[in-house]
Amino acid sequence: MTHSTALALNPSAIHDKWLAFRDRLLTSPVFLRHAKRAPFGSRIAKRRARALFDLCAGFVYSQVLRSCVELKVFELLASGPQRVADLAPRLALSEDATRQLMLAAVSLELLERRGDDRFGLGVLGSAMLANPGVGAMVAHHEILYNDLKDPVALLRGDGAPASDLSRYWAYSDARDPKQLREASVSSYSALMTASVSLVAEEIIDAYPIEQYQCLLDIGGGEGGFLQAAARRAPKLRLMLFDLPAVVERARTRLAGAGLSQRATLVGGDFFTDELPRGADLASLVRVIHDHDDEHALCLLRAVRRALPANGILLLAEPMAGTTGAEPVGDAYFSFYLRAMGHGRARTRGEIEALLHQAGFPYVRLLPTQLPLQTQLLMASPRG
Repeated sequence: MTHSTALALNPSAIHDKWLAFRDRLLTSPVFLRHAKRAPFGSRIAKRRARALFDLCAGFVYSQVLRSCVELKVFELLASGPQRVADLAPRLALSEDATRQLMLAAVSLELLERRGDDRFGLGVLGSAMLANPGVGAMVAHHEILYNDLKDPVALLRGDGAPASDLSRYWAYSDARDPKQLREASVSSYSALMTASVSLVAEEIIDAYPIEQYQCLLDIGGGEGGFLQAAARRAPKLRLMLFDLPAVVERARTRLAGAGLSQRATLVGGDFFTDELPRGADLASLVRVIHDHDDEHALCLLRAVRRALPANGILLLAEPMAGTTGAEPVGDAYFSFYLRAMGHGRARTRGEIEALLHQAGFPYVRLLPTQLPLQTQLLMASPRG
């Protein structure tokens, strides 16, 4: 068989050959010089140069956002545009530093110029106000960035001590998570509550929870998702399972929302304790990716035992390989969870395989409006 015949019979080899040719072109100074002079090539070159620069400068951009969050710039501008001279004393910055921050935020579409030395909210700044959970995550990233200061050492696992993230998520590093006290869980529970608003509406818009009798939210934190579900389905009974110290915080929060009579709260460890029964709908919202395959499978089997034969599990989390949102799962959550010390972002197929092993043979992807934030799988023991 000739070399050309072998290529014709092997599409993968043809593809590899084309990619090798492309790579040689894109690294050739002569080709790049000529490409930049052509109108079409010039547009591509500029777009790629900008994308490459954005990757290099991404940390600086994130710190501009963090400065705006820490100084409450968006809240200050919520009532309307303001002049630098008026903003500076409120931010405790000089006018020069204030102007520098305003212009940086304008370049990132967080703010907009509204005339001479006046600035107002931009499209992304308005979105920050509308989604307070994003601001909570921005503030939280200080811990993540500290763990990522030597990413190569993190990848190699050079025997480093426990990460700041593993200490922050206290349950991940505890010998007996059920013994954790309120002080150990308060920070991460508050963060979960603030950020769950980003995904709760996505989930309940995608699936008719109001047709069920009782919802069990596993690892449900302070009950943020249950509150959203309760608003959507006024007759739905509510159950929550989490560590005892977290459950006490949930009890206070749900009582404040007037949901004490509808909610049953159970404290325990879902790796060692049986989950409460009586629900025909269960939810795992951003839980599975915190754990390795062995523990994830253990949890999914516990959910299967807790549900009746006609029960439904809703599993929601950002997934690796999500079309159009690849960096969320494959870059952000991949490195976040590595810094945390366990868990990983999984593809839809990997999660489906775990669900099948756990006794959920029927799994369906439910479309969400913002798959970047969460993908949603519906799993059932029977079709």
